[in-house]
Amino acid sequence: MNCVNYLKIAAIVFLFAACSALAEPSLTIYNQDFAVVRDSLNLNLVQGTNEVRVTDITAHLEPDSVILRDPKGKHAIQILEQNYRADPVSEGLLLSLYEGKEIEFLVTNAQGDEKIVQGKIIRSGYVPHQSGISRYGQQYEARQMRYATGATGQPIIEVDKKLRFSLPGRPLFPSLADDTILKPTIYWLLQADKKARFDAELSYITGGMSWEADYSMLAQEKGDTIQVIGWVTMDNQSGKTFDNARIKLMAGDVSKIQQQDRARALALEELYAGTEMRRPTVTEKAFEDYHLYTLERPTTLHDRETKQVEFLRAEGVKTERLYIYDGVKIDSARYRGYQPEYIRQERDYGTLCNPKVWVMREFKNSQENHLGIPLPRGLVRFYRQDEDGQLEFTGENFIDHTPRDETVRVYTGNAFDLVGERRRTDYKIDTARNWLDESFEIKVRNRKEKDAVEVRVVEHLYRWLSWEIVEKSDSFVKTESQTVEFRVNIPAGKEKVITYKVHYTW
Repeated sequence: MNCVNYLKIAAIVFLFAACSALAEPSLTIYNQDFAVVRDSLNLNLVQGTNEVRVTDITAHLEPDSVILRDPKGKHAIQILEQNYRADPVSEGLLLSLYEGKEIEFLVTNAQGDEKIVQGKIIRSGYVPHQSGISRYGQQYEARQMRYATGATGQPIIEVDKKLRFSLPGRPLFPSLADDTILKPTIYWLLQADKKARFDAELSYITGGMSWEADYSMLAQEKGDTIQVIGWVTMDNQSGKTFDNARIKLMAGDVSKIQQQDRARALALEELYAGTEMRRPTVTEKAFEDYHLYTLERPTTLHDRETKQVEFLRAEGVKTERLYIYDGVKIDSARYRGYQPEYIRQERDYGTLCNPKVWVMREFKNSQENHLGIPLPRGLVRFYRQDEDGQLEFTGENFIDHTPRDETVRVYTGNAFDLVGERRRTDYKIDTARNWLDESFEIKVRNRKEKDAVEVRVVEHLYRWLSWEIVEKSDSFVKTESQTVEFRVNIPAGKEKVITYKVHYTW
C-alpha cells in the first residue's frame, strides 16, 4: 500500500515536506560488489506528520539498510513508515495494470499504413515481483510464472471477440496515475516535534558498484628494477549517476551477507619527498581492520561507466626473477577422497611428472624498496622494454591484499628454455614395522645459449608427517612441514641432476 492510499484510509491530514538532494554526495565502494551511498537532503518539515518522497536513489538499494539522520544532531527524526517501490513503469507493467480492460493498439501494415484497433487485455504476460524471485526461491518463481504467463508464456489479447497470443500492435496507454513510479522510490512518513528546515543525511547500501586495483610493472631492457604504476578501476552499474561525488574505496574482506544467502598518505609523502612529482590522486589510511583509499578530488561517476584513477607510481622497485621447478604432478581426479593412510600406501601416487619450470617475479613491499603501502587485491601485468624501445607483455597474475613490508610473489608463466624431469627410482614399504622409503631423481636442463640460472627445485614429502631425508646429492632448505627446496645453479647449455631418499615412519 502506498503512502497516498494510507493517508486516505487513516483520514488524517498531512502536510507535504519538501526535500531535495544537495551537491557532493559521497560513496564508499567496497571491492566486494557493493557500496555505501551518502546523500544530503534538504528537509522542510512542519510540526506533526510529514510525507516525503525520494526518487534520486540507486536501482539496487537495500531497503533495510536505509538510515536518515541529522548529521549535526540538532533535530530528531522519527520515521513512522518507510515504503520502498522498485518496479518502475514499463510496457509490461502497464499491460498488467490494465488486465481486464480495453486499450488502444497502433497497428502498422506492410505498406507502412497505421490504424488504431481496440483490444482487451486478457493476460499481460508480465512477471511481477522480480525482486522476490531471488529471495523466495524456485517455487515462488514457478508460481509467479504460472500466474503471469500460464503455460505458453505469452500475452492474450482479445480483438474483435477473437483471442490473440501476441500484441496486435504497439500499445497506447492512458495517462499515468498519480502513484505510478518512473524509477525506484522511497516514501516516508516522518514525525517532527516542531517546524524545522535542515540538511539531513540519507545513507544506504547498494549493489551494482565495484572497484578493483590493476598494476603495471615496467622493466627496462636489462635488469630487474621496475617502475610500478597502480590504477583503481571503478564500475557503476547501480542505475544512478553521482555528480561531483566524494569517493572512498574500502579494501579488505568485509563480512557481507549476500542477498541470495541472506595510512597511505604519509607513506607517499615520504616516498615522493624532494621530488618534482605531483601529489597523489588517492590517499590511504587504516580503518578498523581494513584499508580505506580516498580520491583527492570529487569526481562524477556516471551510471554504466567505468572510471580509472591512478593511485600509485613508484620508480626503482627492485624485483627478483625466480625459476621454480615443482616436478610432481598429482592426478587429483583419481585420488579425490583418498585418506592419508591410503595415499601413504598407494604405490603410484605422485609419480607423474610436470616438465614445466615456472617463472616467478618477487619483490618486497617495503619503504626501502620505494613502496611500503598496503596494496589492494588486483591484477598485476608485467612488461619489459625490447631493444627497439617498445614494451612487450611478459605475463600477468593476481595478487591478494598485501600489507606493507610483506613479500609479493607472482607467477608470470613457464620458462621456454628450461625443462624439468622427475622420476622415482625406488619405493619400499614395510607395513608391519611402519616405515616407507622412497627415492627420486630430478633433472633440470638449461637450454639458454648464454645465461646461467638458479632454479629452486621444490619437493613435497606427501607420504606422511614424520620424515627424514637420509640421502641427498645437494643441500636443501625446509620451507614447510612437508616441503623442501633445493637451490641449484645451472650453467648455460648444461643439466643438473638432484637425487634424494626420504625415510617415513608412523
